[in-house]
Amino acid sequence: MLVVAYLLDQGTKYWVEQSMTLGQTIDVIPGLLHWHYILNPGAAFSIGEDMTWVFTVIQSVVAVVALVLILRVRSLPWALALGGLAGGVLGNLTDRLFRPPSFGQGHVVDMIWVPNFAVFNVADSFICCAMVAVCLLVFLGRRVDGAHDDGRRS
Repeated sequence: MLVVAYLLDQGTKYWVEQSMTLGQTIDVIPGLLHWHYILNPGAAFSIGEDMTWVFTVIQSVVAVVALVLILRVRSLPWALALGGLAGGVLGNLTDRLFRPPSFGQGHVVDMIWVPNFAVFNVADSFICCAMVAVCLLVFLGRRVDGAHDDGRRS
């Protein structure tokens, strides 16, 4: 899942950069979904636009923790959830590290626009879905080692 999330994210960002101009909007489903090419220096909803380096540090820590957990996981659902999380975080971290304006302060390419909500990217989608899955797994008592909280193996 990690590789799928990362490649889909970077591939869509490459496609947008090659086929659209900054600020351009293309209707996909008029009134419901648009491609809208922007560069986001902040976090979700452009929060913290002057603190890009903080998001780079946070994403680096989350990526390392997720990768360490993936090496310990013994459960397919946890592997998928953590893989999606790591792939999404690494996708946005790649932008932060290697896109202008500078190393560690790069702006993230966003392109999926749902009116009255936000403009986001594939990495953001994987991160959100993965966190929902993590919450469900925790709520259901599934541990990363494949056991349930009551000690049963799944």
